[in-house]
Amino acid sequence: MTFDLSPLLRSSVGFDAFDKMFDNMFKHGDTATSYPPYNIIKSNNNYTITMAVAGFAEKDIDVSVEENELIISGEVPKQEDNLEFLHRGIAARNFRRSFRLAEAIKVGNASYKDGLLHIYLEREVPDHQKPRKIKISS
Repeated sequence: MTFDLSPLLRSSVGFDAFDKMFDNMFKHGDTATSYPPYNIIKSNNNYTITMAVAGFAEKDIDVSVEENELIISGEVPKQEDNLEFLHRGIAARNFRRSFRLAEAIKVGNASYKDGLLHIYLEREVPDHQKPRKIKISS
């Protein structure tokens, strides 16, 4: 019996070694779906979460940080009741997505353009975790 831990691991940022270990141990395909879809990109000590939120206005999206959790939510404005959809392929539902952040991950800022929400994160390595030279005394 195998367990798919990818839903747990996808929603954390800054735990790269832990993520890779479990990805390699339990990987058997990413079949879990999520709304809205998103990417997490790592570049040096920076991360960017890009979330596809087409159909939402900037005012309909809320980004907040509570303790070590980044919370992104969107609320669809009320639509006219007299609309009759012949086909509804564009998801128009409220969402709330949260990401666990490692201690050293700080949320910088966010931007919204062309239906994509970008949230910029930075890893701030504490002094006690930075590499240092140890003087050898005789």
